[in-house]
Amino acid sequence: MFAKKVERPRELKWYQAAAMLYGDWGTSKAYVLGIAFTLMGHASWIFLGLMSALTALIGICYMVICRIYPDGGGVYSSVKHRSQNLAILGAFLLIADYVVTASLSALDAFHYLNLPHPEIWAIGAIVSIGAINWFGPSKGGNIASLIAVAAVACVLGLFVFTIPSLAHVQLQAPTGGFMKNWGSFVGIVLALSGVEAIANMTGIMVEPVEKTSKRAIWPVLIEVSVLTFLLGLAMNAVPNLGEHTEDMLRALANHFVAPWFGQVISVVFGFLLLSAVNTAITDLVNIQYLMARDRELPETFSHLNKFGMPALALIVATAVPAFVLVIEHDLVRLAALYAIGVVGAITINLGSCATNFKILLKTWERALLFFATIILFFIEITIAYEKRSALIFASTVLIVGFSLRFMAKRFAGVPGAVLVPEINVLTVSEAKALASLYHGSSLVALRQINPLLLDEAALRVKAKGESTIYLSFVEAMPDFSELPEEVEPSKESIDLLANAQREMEKRGITAVPVWQAGEDAGKLIAMAANELNVETVYIGATKRSGLMKLMRQDVLHSLARRLDPKRHLLISG
Repeated sequence: MFAKKVERPRELKWYQAAAMLYGDWGTSKAYVLGIAFTLMGHASWIFLGLMSALTALIGICYMVICRIYPDGGGVYSSVKHRSQNLAILGAFLLIADYVVTASLSALDAFHYLNLPHPEIWAIGAIVSIGAINWFGPSKGGNIASLIAVAAVACVLGLFVFTIPSLAHVQLQAPTGGFMKNWGSFVGIVLALSGVEAIANMTGIMVEPVEKTSKRAIWPVLIEVSVLTFLLGLAMNAVPNLGEHTEDMLRALANHFVAPWFGQVISVVFGFLLLSAVNTAITDLVNIQYLMARDRELPETFSHLNKFGMPALALIVATAVPAFVLVIEHDLVRLAALYAIGVVGAITINLGSCATNFKILLKTWERALLFFATIILFFIEITIAYEKRSALIFASTVLIVGFSLRFMAKRFAGVPGAVLVPEINVLTVSEAKALASLYHGSSLVALRQINPLLLDEAALRVKAKGESTIYLSFVEAMPDFSELPEEVEPSKESIDLLANAQREMEKRGITAVPVWQAGEDAGKLIAMAANELNVETVYIGATKRSGLMKLMRQDVLHSLARRLDPKRHLLISG
């Protein structure tokens, strides 16, 4: 079979990407302020300032990454063009990051919601989110965007109330030598994870990607780095603050505004953190699926359930974070486990780009990537040396991951004789290129062979005096932000299109088979119809139950909503 390029609609606008990025990146202040004050007291301000500067530096570096890799700049996708082994190492470190992100975010969410035994609630939430995702990746984009906007409004409102107290902060200089202070700084480097998320989104961003990614990163970068530092200053004005490792924002809201505002902060950031759990689980499934499609993990990790979700990958993505909370539910110790994965992955991504002289970089861009890589490398070494539990955790993930990779390579079935496809299915762009030779004004959307649908389409095509029609089939694939660039159409999809083509030939019609891959079939069919400039789209009536239509996007509804109004939609019963 021949690999086909996966053509995905570039519909992600900058403000949508910014909201998704904030859901990952913006949650850091919910726990980093409390951890910093717990570890360093009134000297925490300077460390928070340094962390904010590092966050801004890494954000600017990822603007460069997004420009260089407009089809996917995450560590696995970008680095494998240079070294597959290094990309695999980065991917497993990123898996470690996503696992602890889900655990830590869920735990802190229920600390903010002030529920007893937050670790039990967190485990339940992770399992529930995993169960919802069984029916397909549950991004909840609009809800996540509203939560992100509410969180920004709350943080800005809180900052406004802290301004009169900034002149009365109790600041202390760090004590001890360089190594002690360096270790303290490394202990709060937690605001970096989300920046990988923006690089994973470039493949679906509105072009030009460089402009879209910059507009998405800048506002979030400023909010995360500047407001985290300023709120870090403000917490030093609270007398007898004590330890609020898990809920510092609520403590600040109670003091500077009122207890009712503390409750608002708790609810908003509780749901923001739960949104981050969903994102982490989705990203965990995504990277397992990508690696399985590349045969770097056993093939079973890419097998989809009937809802188009990788079943085993989802089970792993749900069970492992829940298990982490069973054995560890202290926020500070979880933070150490979290940092070693994300810092390692980002170091590999930036370092690989900085040392790749085949890509076009300005002198200052390469120097910036080198500088950031060196800092992150020493941070990673420090975490591994000082946080033995983090080193053990990361080593365990790597050992298990590389063992699974060995199994995928060693025990993969011996490829048999390559079968020549009965037909050469076309992508939308390939069909469009052949439109001058084979052009029809009608398209039939197929899920199975439907003789009634094919009869009706053939009669209408002949009535128009035409002899060509497009046959469209969408192969189920998870709707992740990052997917393989090329995919081999399945034997089932080729057989279906070949059978439909023969049926149309019996009716005297030349059929052009068009293959697409994705989760939202309605959106992809509409895209094909618009790109091929057809007048009429034929589709069979759906027989899904009401529950399935609720849990999964109904194809007919999605198609009708996105199809150009000047095109006709005919539904066959």
